[in-house]
Amino acid sequence: MEEYTPLEFLMETRIMNKSIVFKSLNKIGIVLTALTAIGFATTNSVSAASVTTLLQDDFNQENNGVANLATLNYTQFSNWNVINGSVDLIGNGYFDFLPGNGLYVDLDGSTFKAGTLQSKTTFNFQAGDTVNLSFQLAGNQRNNVIDPVTVSLGSLFSETFLLPEFQGFTTYTRSFSVASATSARLNFQETGADNIGLLLDNVTLTKSVPEPGSIMGILGFGAFGLTSLCKRKQQAAIKA
Repeated sequence: MEEYTPLEFLMETRIMNKSIVFKSLNKIGIVLTALTAIGFATTNSVSAASVTTLLQDDFNQENNGVANLATLNYTQFSNWNVINGSVDLIGNGYFDFLPGNGLYVDLDGSTFKAGTLQSKTTFNFQAGDTVNLSFQLAGNQRNNVIDPVTVSLGSLFSETFLLPEFQGFTTYTRSFSVASATSARLNFQETGADNIGLLLDNVTLTKSVPEPGSIMGILGFGAFGLTSLCKRKQQAAIKA
């Protein structure tokens, strides 16, 4: 067994301790670099997506902003078809049950057969898209009846909303992910038959598409950090 003088033993111990410290710092550095990259990805996930507005409608431009007798059983919507019944365009002083909201739609028109408001556009979605839907519904403001309206977007989303008579305009938001490519139209379907239905306003439909370039940027950031760490390790080994 090789023997050391006290001075040699002290020097050897210092070298071994320094090597252990550098190895520990190396491991810590790798972990911190990985955590930094993950944190960067998390905080930038929203900005890394491209948001497309597919539909936005407050109905205020319909019929030049005027509701009157001619807008009962209205069918001339810019963004919608009326199918399976009728709806009324009201507000702005005409059957204006909730003043201050411009024009809006009574989903049970004046034919004793509630209507379905269906988007004229068929929207296309790809796997990985995030869809965001927002709209306002209010009670009928007239009869003591809980009216149902089913809101649907093809196979992606369907939900029935039940609102009491005097509930004011309430904003509903729904967000969901697309599992596979599909196409769909947006529907608001009232099921009443008394010419008094739920009120609809301010519909917005958007989709968010992940940006492929942002993912590569995050990976590149992590690789840059690891490269810098290796260089520091080499420099430290030379000095040791």
